Amino acid sequence: MAIKSTIFRADLQIADMDRNYYEPQVLTIARHPSETDERMMVRLLAFALHADEFLSFGKGLSVEDEPDLWIKDYSDEIGLWIDVGQPDEKRIRKACGRSRQVAVYCYSGRSAEIWWEQNRSKLQRIDNLSVINVQHDASKQLANLAQRNMQLQCTIQDGQIWLANDAESVEIDLAVWKPWSETVLKR
Repeated sequence: MAIKSTIFRADLQIADMDRNYYEPQVLTIARHPSETDERMMVRLLAFALHADEFLSFGKGLSVEDEPDLWIKDYSDEIGLWIDVGQPDEKRIRKACGRSRQVAVYCYSGRSAEIWWEQNRSKLQRIDNLSVINVQHDASKQLANLAQRNMQLQCTIQDGQIWLANDAESVEIDLAVWKPWSETVLKR
């Protein structure tokens, strides 16, 4: 018998001053049995950074053809595909072919750096791909915020990101290893 996902709930208040997005989100997050709190919280961070009325969690680890998060419009076109971790280059290329924009959020310190070193030359040529690294200390601190029922506030201002609960606040540093090309951003 397969182990079932663990369900987490998050009341997430987002104040994104960079995008003028101020909305509460009530999220139900299914954490796959093989997923860590750290990875789940990086998924939640990616949600906050790209919050949109059409953004939703995909099946990610459970289904090969779905991302961790995505934005799909009414005609089922994929506007944004978000993967968390260190996906293989073939998966990224396939996602880039299916979606207008793809974002990969890496974490886990040195192993993410090694992954990027091994894949950089191939991935740099893909215009609609962005690769962002969540600094190791920040991703570890995010894992400490994980609880089955979370009340979180996310503040984004001038590229600075804070995620907090009632007890602690985490400042999150991101390194953009590869930005989307200007032509993709203008679409």
